[in-house]
This record gives sequence, C-alpha cells and structure tokens, in this order.
Amino acid sequence: MGAEMILKGQVLSFERSPFDAGRPEDACRIAEAVALRDGQVAAVGPLAELRAQMPQAEVADHGARLILAGFVDAHVHYPQTAIIASWGKRLIDWLNSYTFPEEERFGDRAYADEIAARYLDLTTAHGTTTVCSYCTIHPESVDAFFSAAQARGQRVVAGKTCMDRNAPPGLRDTAQSAHDDSAALIARWHRVDRLEYAITPRFSPTSTPEQLEALGALWAEHPSCLMQTHLSEQTDEIEWVQELFPQARDYLDTYEEFGLLGARGLYGHAIHLTERERHRLREYGAALVHCPTSNTFIGSGLFDMAGLMAEGQRIGLATDTGGGSSFSMLRTMAAAYEVGQLRGTPLHAAQLLWLATQGSATALRMQDKIGNIAPGMEADLVVLDLASTPAIAQRSARAEDLWEAVFPTIMMGDDRAIAEVWIGGRRVQERR
Repeated sequence: MGAEMILKGQVLSFERSPFDAGRPEDACRIAEAVALRDGQVAAVGPLAELRAQMPQAEVADHGARLILAGFVDAHVHYPQTAIIASWGKRLIDWLNSYTFPEEERFGDRAYADEIAARYLDLTTAHGTTTVCSYCTIHPESVDAFFSAAQARGQRVVAGKTCMDRNAPPGLRDTAQSAHDDSAALIARWHRVDRLEYAITPRFSPTSTPEQLEALGALWAEHPSCLMQTHLSEQTDEIEWVQELFPQARDYLDTYEEFGLLGARGLYGHAIHLTERERHRLREYGAALVHCPTSNTFIGSGLFDMAGLMAEGQRIGLATDTGGGSSFSMLRTMAAAYEVGQLRGTPLHAAQLLWLATQGSATALRMQDKIGNIAPGMEADLVVLDLASTPAIAQRSARAEDLWEAVFPTIMMGDDRAIAEVWIGGRRVQERR
C-alpha cells in the first residue's frame, strides 16, 4: 500500500464541459473530500466515507478553500522566461528584438538547465502542473527541460523548435537536421515517465517547404507524438505567409499540404481563421489554443471562443509565455474573460476553470490522465485560497455561491492564492 492522503475542502470536478451544459455550473460537481493513493486520485466524496475506506490516511482540512485539478498550460515557450514582459512590439519585431537573441543562448546546456528550473519553479508557484512547451533549435534545450520535469515527476510535453529560414544564422537548422534531431529526441524522451514529445515547427514563415515536408514525414513515422505550431496570430503574419506560399489556399494549407494537420495537432492563437480553416480543423479534431494575455499584449486580436466552441472545436487555454505577460493561469483566465467581454460573450467562472484544466488536457489528448479530479486520474492538484488578499477576501465574503466566491480570485488572484500544489500525489508547494 502506497502513501495515502485525504484533502478536505470544496473539491471541484467536471462531469462534462460547462460549454455543453444549459447552465455552466450544472456541468460541475462539488464534493467534500478527495483521497489520494500511489500518485492517483483514489476516491472523491464525503469525508466520513473516505476515512472509512482509508483509515490510515492523514487528513488535511482546507476549510472553504477550492481544490481542483492542477492547471494545464497548453502553449508556452520556456526559453522566453527571462524576456517576459518586454516592451510593445508587433510579433515579427518582437521575435527579432527579444526572442531570437535570447534563444541563441540555449545551446549552452548549463544556461538551459538554469532557465528550465526557473520556469518550472515559477509556474508551479502559480498552480500549473502540466505545460506544453516549445524549446529552441538546440537539442540541449529539450534535454534540459525534460530532465528538469522528470526530476520533479511532472507530466509535460515539449519539442525542439525547427526553423531553417527567416531566423538568425545561429537559430537555423536544416530540413534534414530538424528531422534527425527530433527523431533522436523522440527516441530518448517520448513517453518516458510522464514526458511526451511534440514535433515543433515554429510556424510556416520560419520553415521552408522542404522542412515542413520532413516534419510531416516524421509525424507520420511517430503518430503518437503531438505536433505544435502557430496559426493565424496576426494579420500581417498571414499576409507574410501568403507571400511565402503563393500556391496555398490559406495559412492552414501550408501545414495541411505537408502532413501537419491532424487530430494530435496543436495550433496556437488561431484568431483570424477562414471558414475553410475552421471546417478543416474541426473535421480533423485538431486543437486550438487560446492565448489571451499574449494576444492583447502583442496586439494580435480577439479569439472567437463562443463561435468556435459552438461549432465543436477542441480548445485549450495557455499563457504563451513570454509573448504572454504572465506565468499565471489565473491571470490568463481573467484575460480570457475580458476578451470574451470585448466580443460580447463573457465566460462563466466554471467555463474558465474548465478551460484551464480539462479543456487544455483535452487539447493535449490527456483528458483521461490530468485536468480533472476523478478516481484513477493522476493526482496533480491545486488548492486555491479564495480569500488570499484583503481585496479578494472582502469581495468573496459577500458571495452567495461558490461561483461568485471564486470569480474574484480568477480576476484578481496571483501566486498568493495558491495554497498548495500537488504533483503526482506529492505536495510540492505549500504557502504558510
């Protein structure tokens, strides 16, 4: 019998998507306690029942705190940790001014190790337990990130970023080396412990047709891998893609033509989609990843959450650090709410929490493992203090239900709201 623990509080789980319920809150279940055993959720229910099932388990009473699945961040760039919140450029200028110079440093394994550890420390402090990260073109950057996550027992996804044009010479590989380096990394890391590999062309403008074709062939060779890239983030980016691929029907076609459209594909941003692109993404069951703090920070546009959800798209939520301006999924949920308001379709607190947990887990095709609290799921949890600051406490004290109590934490909360974080059934963060 492995280690046993019972957490008492307001335990939130999802029985279905709040986007599919008549009332979003009807998709949710609130229980009194959750029992953990051997790194998994053993049971959810009344405290007395769980204590009877596990009489030797230690009980941690969190009172009115909210216990939910750890946050899942479906699109990040861990190498951009040190340049987060760099001043006000459009996407291409921002890449050239800040991102590319920083990414050139990641051929140094010691530096990559330092930033990988810093990134995972920062995100864990904000309640994030799983991330899907771009690395740099350097295999060392992938080894550093996977090694750091493996040592912490974290479930993460990552991949070597591939670029063979429109990037500095020090950040270019080739079609062949992108394929071969990625294949070697897949052999070394994919599905080892809690790690998964994502084949990673940065985006069409930085890959030649030959490189996209090579990576499409690699994905066909390793269909259990995810594939992550960017799609339709900014209008001037879309115009650039049209110039580089004059025969393509649209931006998505530059991936589709080379075998880079599929059910295990992750397409970051996806703001300015054509009707054909929306149809094809839905047809394939591909995932779109909403990055609201990045989209407002870089001035990209407003994601059509309501419209895309209504047509049955698979959607996750992400910080997109460092284009995104926060490591916090709470801040990201707040930004998603604000973007929804600007489009006239505000999101309910239950929908925001689902996007940051089960929604992103579904985007990563991991909804059977993470992103919810149910028996057999991996025990990655976050405990939210719904009165973490005086401003939040005075507002939540007047709440008439859980959703009104949690909403101030979504809108104003930060790492002070993260009372505890559990990864693989181990408490890894505790705020005294």
